[in-house]
Formats: sequence, structure tokens, C-alpha cells
Amino acid sequence: MDYPNNRAEAKATGAKFYFTGIACSRGHIALRKTKGSCVECVKEDWKTDNEKRKEKPKSEAAKEAGRRYYERNKDAVIARANTRSNEDKRTYKDRHKEKYPEYYNALNNVRKRRHKNATPPWITKEQKVAMRELYLSAAELTKLTGERYVVDHIIPLISPEVCGLHVPWNLCVITQEENLKKSNKLLDTPKE
Repeated sequence: MDYPNNRAEAKATGAKFYFTGIACSRGHIALRKTKGSCVECVKEDWKTDNEKRKEKPKSEAAKEAGRRYYERNKDAVIARANTRSNEDKRTYKDRHKEKYPEYYNALNNVRKRRHKNATPPWITKEQKVAMRELYLSAAELTKLTGERYVVDHIIPLISPEVCGLHVPWNLCVITQEENLKKSNKLLDTPKE
């Protein structure tokens, strides 16, 4: 496409861009906006502004805008997330864990405390060993199949319906995908 050679010509013809072939003050030989500066300079400025914005905490208004966007476009957001590869998801999660280790430590501590509070004092050593074996079994299945297996509570520890105990007969090994679908609802049939 042919662009005007100077700004005056671009204004006269109503063009949004013009090209002089001369380097801008930052050394770019690129299109220039009729109303502004060099296109490459604008891209660089956007990039640095976005990097600065990422470092700042989000305002409540920005968070609320994000929630409204999600509610309006929920299906599209979920579809986009589902198209991402597992490797991309894992990379993102690993980066997030590195950036916020205190958050993941707190989550882990809450989970451990929940298990400890839900474990009755009358449980025997043999039953504790049986529970440990279930966790080892899940890890072994994950290694063998490549699909992530987890230990699930048949009757959830925290649920609006009923709360279960952290005991061997309330545990079963299922895939992580099944566990995420189940959430904190009762499992229909326990899998062994």
C-alpha cells in the first residue's frame, strides 16, 4: 500500500499513517501516525507501560471489571482456556508457584490442618498405614499411566450437605479430572 510522504499530505488525504523513510528520534524507520508518533515507538511505549502495570496491584475497580467481563464472556473464556495445552497450563502454574510461594504454603497448611482436624484420635497405626498406602498408590498410578491420580474423600471433609472424616474407608484413588468434576460433592460409587 502506498502511504503519503509527509504529515501534511496525510492530513490532506485523511490517511491515518504516512511514511517518510527517515528515522524517528529513537532510530526507527517505520510508519508514523498522522495524529501521533512512530508506530514502533508506540508499540515500545505500550510494552513498557504494560510491564509497569503488571508490577502494580490491581485496583478494586479493575478487579470488578475483570469479574464483569468473565460473567459476560464466560463460555468464550472457558473455551479459550480449554484450547491451551497441558504443558502451557503446567508452565503457567509453575511460574505462579515461583512468584507466590507464600500463597501455596498457606494453601498447603490449610489442607494439612483440615486433614488433621478431620482425623479422629481413635484411629490406629494400621489404619494410618493404610491411608499412606493409598497416597503411594495414587503416586504410583500417576507414574505408570502419565495421568494424574489423587486420593479423594468419598464424603468430603467440608461440604454443605455433610462432612466426612479423614479415615481409610472414606478415601479412594481417582483421577484428578474426576476429582475436579466432583468438587466437594458426594461420590456416587466409591472406586477401589
